[in-house]
Amino acid sequence: MVNIGHTHNAVSALQFLNPPHVLILEARFYDDINDMLMDGVTDTLNNVGATFEKITVPGALEIPVALQYAARRQNGRCFDAYVVLGCVIRGETTHYEIVSNESARGIMEVSIKHDLAVGNGILTVETIDQALDRADKNHQNKGGAAALAALSMLSLKQACGGV
Repeated sequence: MVNIGHTHNAVSALQFLNPPHVLILEARFYDDINDMLMDGVTDTLNNVGATFEKITVPGALEIPVALQYAARRQNGRCFDAYVVLGCVIRGETTHYEIVSNESARGIMEVSIKHDLAVGNGILTVETIDQALDRADKNHQNKGGAAALAALSMLSLKQACGGV
């Protein structure tokens, strides 16, 4: 059984057939927030000996398309798991709802269609202060949590006979 949690013990308890190779898809819009999210992700991935590559896309709406491209690249075994990162902060228009909902829907659709282990670290917040608190690895560490989710799903997938 895979125990999904946010502690170092949860990370160290994960076991893999081989060291995982992870793709990080980053919607880089708020540099400081993305840097903090990446710190959490890389700490978690390094704790399990995972290797990773990072691709940056313009915004959260482009993440599902980039994930689709990456999934199609899998001739054999290119990436074992995926972490998606970004931040959407509410503004004065309905754009926030569109970006938040459609990026999440698209990520889930591609994940299911291609049987991918994905951790979603796209923050959807009301204020910059909320984003900073969630991104900071010494506070809520949502980047680390997204990496842990991806690794946990990979471990579950492998335990269930998936590659």
